Amino acid sequence: MAADSSSVLQSLGLDRASEQLYHRLAPVSGHTILGVARLVQERQADLLRQLQPLLQLGLVELDEDRLVVPPLAEAVAELVEREARRAATAAERLEALAGAVPHLVAATTRPAARDLAEVRPLDGELSTGGDALELLGQLLRVSRGDMLWLRPDAWAMPRESAVSDLLAQAIATGRRSRAIYPARALTEAPDALQARARLGEQVRVLSELPTRLFILGDAHAVLPEPLGFADEPRVHLRQRSVVAALTMWFEELWARAAPVPTLDSGEARPDLRQFLLEQLVAGATDEVIARKLGISLRTVRRRIAHLMAELGVDTRFQAGVEAARRGWI
Repeated sequence: MAADSSSVLQSLGLDRASEQLYHRLAPVSGHTILGVARLVQERQADLLRQLQPLLQLGLVELDEDRLVVPPLAEAVAELVEREARRAATAAERLEALAGAVPHLVAATTRPAARDLAEVRPLDGELSTGGDALELLGQLLRVSRGDMLWLRPDAWAMPRESAVSDLLAQAIATGRRSRAIYPARALTEAPDALQARARLGEQVRVLSELPTRLFILGDAHAVLPEPLGFADEPRVHLRQRSVVAALTMWFEELWARAAPVPTLDSGEARPDLRQFLLEQLVAGATDEVIARKLGISLRTVRRRIAHLMAELGVDTRFQAGVEAARRGWI
């Protein structure tokens, strides 16, 4: 046993003197420090100094004025568990640091000053504070064009009714609003979606949305920093190329999103028509289309028949060809 214990203690980094001291202390566990010092024939101050490596590893403990030596197996198990927690924490910190390195590198990667003919600041800012609703109202007043929204959770916000009022005023001037919601909004907030649809907003759903975002025309885009669902800090971008890139991303999501028939006010709204055509061109069956739209098979077939009549064709293949010719898809 002594050889096994010695191997364990040495593996913990103890020197020979600390190992020998541990074996001398184990039989006198529970005695006072003064009593232990007398039993091992050491001065109390010297004993306390020699105890430090054992105390740091938890191999011995001080309980007020008494020295306690836990069973070696128990002390080593606790030590291993403690080190495992430290290792896990260190791994998390290293992982976070590794994720930050590309950003640090990116921040320092720029052309040399001698290679630049002109440098202008990007149009936009990262900001906190202020009234988000007032900012939205101001942006709506000074912008033109479509209003595009990613709304992963906005219906739960206290100011939702005020946002809807601003939206109604903008739509009344002839502007179009399109919004993408997560599918869970259909069960969590059907009233909110219906209210927006009644105002004239076109609504589609995706299984998940990664962030809040709104784009106004070709001149304004606002999103959280970092991406997510927080109100601030927020990035307000007016750089045309960046706004255009975000608009392209929105359009990609819009093409993948599904219309919601219960929020559709007419049989031939362009977004529903395009969705049906895309599904037909992709070879989707009526059953698949019905499942994606959440409507009956009979309704799907009726809408497809109506669409084919509108195009003046007899087959679904002809419908795809004619729709492409007209620029519908």
